[in-house]
Amino acid sequence: MGTEATPLLDELGLTFLPVDPRGVSASASVDLAPRPESVRQAREFTRRTLKSWSLAEHFDAVALVVSELVTNALRHGMGRRTLDWGHGTGPMRTDLELELLCGDSWLVCAVRDPSESAPRPALADSGAEGGRGLHLVDSFSDDWGWRRLTGDARGKIVWARFGTD
Repeated sequence: MGTEATPLLDELGLTFLPVDPRGVSASASVDLAPRPESVRQAREFTRRTLKSWSLAEHFDAVALVVSELVTNALRHGMGRRTLDWGHGTGPMRTDLELELLCGDSWLVCAVRDPSESAPRPALADSGAEGGRGLHLVDSFSDDWGWRRLTGDARGKIVWARFGTD
């Protein structure tokens, strides 16, 4: 289901990530459908990938962050016209991708979506059911950020970095 390539790195260039891309020892990516089930698919892809990289002990934190990034991409990055919450009548084009990158002492997860809008952490409301996603990303990862795609590409990539030492 995933690929062993670095399409996001190709788009981002060498100066984007908070790690040296030349130090990537493994990468895997998966295209996700614009459907709520893609959050579960992203977690399962992450589980299989981390296990194959002997990094299964990092799954809980990474899966939580992946879930939040994919959920945010679905809610805020896909737009109402492309998101199919079970009421659609056919296949939809997706511009949603998850990529995992591994180095000697780090792991990066990156989610691409078609929106160029900046991710914005919501004001934390302890009684609210939502709005804490980016706060969780900030709490469970070592660093996170985002960047609009350039050139002919449209959209953005939101990434989170984890130490694996």
